[in-house]
Amino acid sequence: MSAQGKGIVIAIDGPSGSGKSSTARGVAKARDLRYLDTGAMYRALTWWMLDNKIDVNDAAAVAANVGRPVIVMGSDPSAPSVTVDGRDVAAEIRGREVTTNVSAVSAVPEARELLVRTQREVIEAARDESAGIVVEGRDITTVVAPEAPVKLFLTASAEARAQRRSKEVRTVDVAATQADLARRDKLDSSREHSPLTQTADATELDTTGLTLDEVIALVVKLADEVREAQAS
Repeated sequence: MSAQGKGIVIAIDGPSGSGKSSTARGVAKARDLRYLDTGAMYRALTWWMLDNKIDVNDAAAVAANVGRPVIVMGSDPSAPSVTVDGRDVAAEIRGREVTTNVSAVSAVPEARELLVRTQREVIEAARDESAGIVVEGRDITTVVAPEAPVKLFLTASAEARAQRRSKEVRTVDVAATQADLARRDKLDSSREHSPLTQTADATELDTTGLTLDEVIALVVKLADEVREAQAS
């Protein structure tokens, strides 16, 4: 790993469609860092619940089964992988059924406790290897890695987020996509445990009028400035 990226933790939060995943991967590639998409972990857990006919709206049932699946996340930003019990589910977890139900699973405290513990283990492993890591999700700056030296909260207009997500899932119904994003925003920001929120020390970055390359460049610049300040 490059000296520029040694040991740093870059935490990125924000709602769906704000550009978190693409930005996080781009920054990790630019600075030769590991990458962790925590949202994919909740999606993987949701996929397993649905595949095993667990009622995702029954919090007790979800809590009783959170420890059963073996979820493994690859940390290569060029080819991030997600496996559940040895099966590659990278495509399946992006389907509509998982997307519709992931907020319900994410709201279960036992699910968050288990996955947050796993996420912290991944972060510490990257730091122990002096690799550094970019972590993105909805509670990274608040719960998972509140001591991260670089913390960002990405936002974008509702219209821009809906357009981006519609392209991602290949649907022309942008209005329906925007309504679904609003529904998820409400669920994620109002849940009792680890709600989506911006910390006072996180840099807010509105990506609405920016290209992906511009956003990545801004985050890389911020990370480099923090590293230089720490080294001085």
